[in-house]
Amino acid sequence: MKTDTRPLAGQVALVAGGTRGGGRGVAVELGAAGATVYVTGRSSKAGRSDMDRPETIEETAELVTTAGGHGIPVRTDHSRPEEVRVLVDRIAAEQDGRLDILVNSVWGGDPLADWEHPMWEQDLETGLRLLRQAVETHIITSRYALPLMVARKSGFVVEVTDGNTDRYRGTLFYDLAKSAVIRLAVAQAAELRPHGIAAVAITPGFLRSEAMLEGFGVTEANWREGAARDPHFAYSETPAYLGRAVAALAADPGVMAKSGRALATWGLYRDYGFTDADGTQPDFEAHWAESLEGEYGPLGDPL
Repeated sequence: MKTDTRPLAGQVALVAGGTRGGGRGVAVELGAAGATVYVTGRSSKAGRSDMDRPETIEETAELVTTAGGHGIPVRTDHSRPEEVRVLVDRIAAEQDGRLDILVNSVWGGDPLADWEHPMWEQDLETGLRLLRQAVETHIITSRYALPLMVARKSGFVVEVTDGNTDRYRGTLFYDLAKSAVIRLAVAQAAELRPHGIAAVAITPGFLRSEAMLEGFGVTEANWREGAARDPHFAYSETPAYLGRAVAALAADPGVMAKSGRALATWGLYRDYGFTDADGTQPDFEAHWAESLEGEYGPLGDPL
């Protein structure tokens, strides 16, 4: 029986790109809400991906289970259609054809983004690789996973992005990638609506991922010390905040009203009342308006 604290009990989720950062936060919070969560990515105990970071899908799956769900790690390269097809076939076989939640959170583009040069001075193959890694992987995953939802006339799709406005994100290939997955949410919402399935894009604010904490030379335990280096870091949020936003949406019987929209943690906390891990409710949009708009201009119109 479902309870208020486990509204997703009995549901099955796939978090593609759940190794670290926002993907891990989403996977763990879906587990906390009671879901069975397939956690996929290329970094596992069997070996690191070319990101060469220590986090693994097995660690995330263990966190999902500890939180109250059931985490299942499956090493998958989402740029390879055959690997994704095998993954979805496994979910279908193990869960009697059920998939309730699909989260496309594959990224891996940080080492590929060039923030120093205009597009015409950037390495073309690197830029195109970023697009393949950050956009094609989402398309491939949805192509194979959506039939499970369509067959049951039920489901919820999330495209994780950066920003929900038309503001330029500072470098062309990065901007294209993050804008493109918003359009993927819009397109999927249109095609899935007749089947009773919702699709949204969602962005965090200033996300304290594992890599971000390392970059600031802090841990989650003393993260506020990072504000000495950048005062805006004081308004950052944990991956759990993004995860709780996704879990709240997934548990909302009226989520279809939000389908096709680009959403943000800073708006959704008002709708659902969730908090970050420390009980606060970060609002990066409000901080931008107060402290950054004068220098960088408004965030832009919602996409």
